[in-house]
Amino acid sequence: MKLQSTFRCVALMLSVLFVLGGFSAYAQQEENNVPRGIQLAKDLGLADASAEIDITVHLKLNDKAAFDKAVDALYDPASPTFHKWMSDADLRMYAPAEKQRQIVRQELEKHGLTVLSTDKFGFTIRARGTMANVESAFNTEIHQFEYNGSTYRANVRNARLTGEAGEYVATVAGIESHQAQPLAVRAIDPRAATVKLSESALSKGFPPYSTTDCLSAPATYTLQGSTPLPTAVYTGTGLLLSADYYCDYLPNQLWTAMGLDEVYAAGYTGAGQTIVLVEAYGYPTLEKDANAFFKMANLPQLNSSNFSIVYPEGKPSNPNLGILERWNSEMAMDVEWSHSVAPGANIVVVISLGNGDEDFQYVISYATENNLGNSVSNSYEENEDILAGPLEQTSWDDTLEVASAKGISVNFSVGDSGDNGLGTPLGAPGVPAVDPHATAIGGTSILNDVANPGSTITTAWGDRLIILQDGNVVLDPPQNYGFVYGGGGGESVFWPKPSWQHALPGTGRQTPDVSALADLNTGVPIVITRGRQQNVEFGWGGTSLSCPIFSAFWAIANEKAGHPLGQAAPAIAALPYGGVQDVLPTTDSTPDNVTGVITDQNGSTTYSASDLFSGLLYGNKGFTSAITPVYLNGNMGLGDFGFGLDSSLTVRRGWDNATGWGTPYGLTFINAVTAK
Repeated sequence: MKLQSTFRCVALMLSVLFVLGGFSAYAQQEENNVPRGIQLAKDLGLADASAEIDITVHLKLNDKAAFDKAVDALYDPASPTFHKWMSDADLRMYAPAEKQRQIVRQELEKHGLTVLSTDKFGFTIRARGTMANVESAFNTEIHQFEYNGSTYRANVRNARLTGEAGEYVATVAGIESHQAQPLAVRAIDPRAATVKLSESALSKGFPPYSTTDCLSAPATYTLQGSTPLPTAVYTGTGLLLSADYYCDYLPNQLWTAMGLDEVYAAGYTGAGQTIVLVEAYGYPTLEKDANAFFKMANLPQLNSSNFSIVYPEGKPSNPNLGILERWNSEMAMDVEWSHSVAPGANIVVVISLGNGDEDFQYVISYATENNLGNSVSNSYEENEDILAGPLEQTSWDDTLEVASAKGISVNFSVGDSGDNGLGTPLGAPGVPAVDPHATAIGGTSILNDVANPGSTITTAWGDRLIILQDGNVVLDPPQNYGFVYGGGGGESVFWPKPSWQHALPGTGRQTPDVSALADLNTGVPIVITRGRQQNVEFGWGGTSLSCPIFSAFWAIANEKAGHPLGQAAPAIAALPYGGVQDVLPTTDSTPDNVTGVITDQNGSTTYSASDLFSGLLYGNKGFTSAITPVYLNGNMGLGDFGFGLDSSLTVRRGWDNATGWGTPYGLTFINAVTAK
């Protein structure tokens, strides 16, 4: 995702203003909750007054400061309440008085809104009405905006519920609304095969179209075009130079790469735990597709004892809506790979009827209230932190703080677009992953180590491609094709650092917290039905993959602990160095990385590994590169593919804004987070 240079400059100026202005979420909500990010967007005018929307009104709690302090204490090992999670009765102690709730309900109804429900703790009221009803009730005006190709709505005047009722409202979800996008992405390389499945083929395992031996030994490649000059000679590791295979991990191969074999050998599979997958719309063949995948992987089948699909708002009128809205690939990946990592855990898929922030907040609250599971996976992103306003950000936080109070880890993908084109990590994190009561999951690439067969190299997920030869043309100089994909991250301009991030740089909440495999170029297969045909599709990835992988890891950790460990982010931040596998920068001085010499009429020019990615390193020389076939406009050529070059996000020892604290690995991680 790239912004025009004008937008980028405005974004950077705004981010500086936010920080210098001491931007405070709750103070901003009380004084003016118009999103400052609308200054980055194109105003499309008034929203359709007749359109019907749902809103959730978050009420001011009885002593919010005391509630915040009590939740923080649950995560402080020195506190007497450490890990003594709140019960429903504990939470109700902080609910506002029934009289206040009644005043708010009456005010909403006075403006034509229908009250749908009140949560079981008395914290929120959900209502439905037209856009005009909402504008009238909250004395505001709601416009549609366009930003970077996506549309959303937001209030352009401070939104405050009319009369005395406004005194009892903390924030509102649904007035400012961004549509969440699933983060499952697939490689466009034609070798990322699609294989039709038949019942007889399932017992034979996965079709032989993938390999984990992605990198080949260093070699020399002489490039000659249709003209005598230029010519080029490149030396370095090769990436998938055979046209027969695509680089993908099957479940048993991922187990080895992430140290899970020893976890299973110790008897931990997630038994007794439940992983909650938050999705939109649903699709009819989800369980059938997943069981075909598990049959090929020789994993336990899903059935009514370990798998369920819950529709808190009822089933969609069109059962194929998830397919039409492209959520089917996301759901297939989430179910198939969470179960692959934690095959002993139960899975509950919670389906929302929409894909806006209010929709997802509602189903997460439903999962929290009904204790569906202690590890909740969310593979989507709504927008950038710099764009989201107080209503969106604080309504998310109110939702997630309740989950944290109950010992539930709500995990979010950080996005697949690196720094979101902002050119700086400031303001770039995705919402809702940036919330201080969420755990933000980044991405990695896992490559075979050519120098040490049987070992792997883990880099930050950030892929760049340099074109060396396009068809019969040797490029002089090599051409930057650009940033392909990469995990998100960076520093919030809205949320200050939580206490457990006090040692990290900057002043805002930093993401990600932890990472796992996400690179579609070292990705995974899924089984999915397209039309009437069930297929195996290779080459899938995204932080849509890393989030269910980590959520399954966390379920196993909860099993080992024998009790809920709560939100994962503060626990990981408190680990001693080595508790997670730190993703360290590699070096461009290794002879395995690609170097070259181009000869033209002016003589010969030598390119180091860094020279080939000149201007794309952002001060970080650590990356892994390899020569790979490329297909451009129907032409076969060669490229230099760089792993670990994640936009302006960079890898450092310890925490970094590309991979967080690192990636979970085997019993080392499980034992570290469960140690007393």
